[in-house]
Amino acid sequence: MDQSFDPRMGGVRSLEETNNCNLFAVNLNQVMDWLQDHDFPKAFEKEPCSIPLLLFVPNFSTKHLLFHYDGTTQSANLIKGFLQLFQNKISKSKATVISPSFIPKSRLKEEQELIEMISSATSETSFIKLNFLKIGDFWSYAVKHQCTLLVTSKTYQLELSKVLFSFYEGSLWDDNLSFYLAQ
Repeated sequence: MDQSFDPRMGGVRSLEETNNCNLFAVNLNQVMDWLQDHDFPKAFEKEPCSIPLLLFVPNFSTKHLLFHYDGTTQSANLIKGFLQLFQNKISKSKATVISPSFIPKSRLKEEQELIEMISSATSETSFIKLNFLKIGDFWSYAVKHQCTLLVTSKTYQLELSKVLFSFYEGSLWDDNLSFYLAQ
């Protein structure tokens, strides 16, 4: 993906036209309108596929990234995939990595390598140990600290849907926070 990538510019193609699809980009406002048509929150995908999902807001930016690392190989791989996909777009970005303090010692080397990868891909990196257990905690942190893109796992999509569903009332509460979800 080159530096000029902007999901707001459209250019959406059907899957038949796209043999090498590497990202689904969907306007978060439209997703929220869809969610509001239901009596209860729904998952964004019934069965999460391997293609990452970018839920972008009108003010889409990669200025301040928030990485949710939960100590699993899956989490590390999705962050590596994000770095590879957005490498030409995030070199001037600030990054914050939130990791739980209860990561087993056997995973600490992977965690350190991941932080080094993020540091080399962005202009500034912060690393914080917080025992956030819910995606709502990450959302609150992101909004409070003016993050523009939360990178997390599709595992949390239903929980994220519930958070968004409960805070959305016809207008976006924060039109600066987008979400990147991957497996």
